[in-house]
Amino acid sequence: MKIFIDNGHGQFTAGKRSPDGEFREYHYNREIAKRIVSDLQDRGYDAELLVPELDDIPLKERCRRVNAWCLIHGKQNAICVSIHFNAHGNGVEWTEASGWSIYTSKGKTAADALADCIAEAAKKYLPNMKKRADWSDGDIDIEEDFYILRHTMCPAVLSENGFMTNYHKRQIIKRNSVLSS
Repeated sequence: MKIFIDNGHGQFTAGKRSPDGEFREYHYNREIAKRIVSDLQDRGYDAELLVPELDDIPLKERCRRVNAWCLIHGKQNAICVSIHFNAHGNGVEWTEASGWSIYTSKGKTAADALADCIAEAAKKYLPNMKKRADWSDGDIDIEEDFYILRHTMCPAVLSENGFMTNYHKRQIIKRNSVLSS
């Protein structure tokens, strides 16, 4: 099983930062993605960063990278997890938005089971973090038409791991990591 970890936006993607500009999503995502890949590899899994570059690689290219592997080895032998940090508001003021969420493409897909597994881990390891969900179809994932979810051949999910626009939540992340801009 190949596990692709996508680290979201690049260093020059407009707006993807806290209102004070100190917390930049590209940096956070890349550090977390590297740690996840390293941990998975230490456990014997075939994990790889989808975007080792610092720049914002177009979504079409990200999907092409995953799909090229799937065409050779089979889409049933891969998954893709895209890591993000959410934002809310006008980008200048702090907001109270909070929570963790997991997204899949619309409809019943193989990604739903992957989202359920990740959501169970979030419940266990993030017990005090609000879980944002859409239970309308019987599972926790929020269904969206995000490009990376629709255009990868293998199951793909996108996680939003808190809000960088919530000062209190951002401070907790900063205190519990070595991440900064």
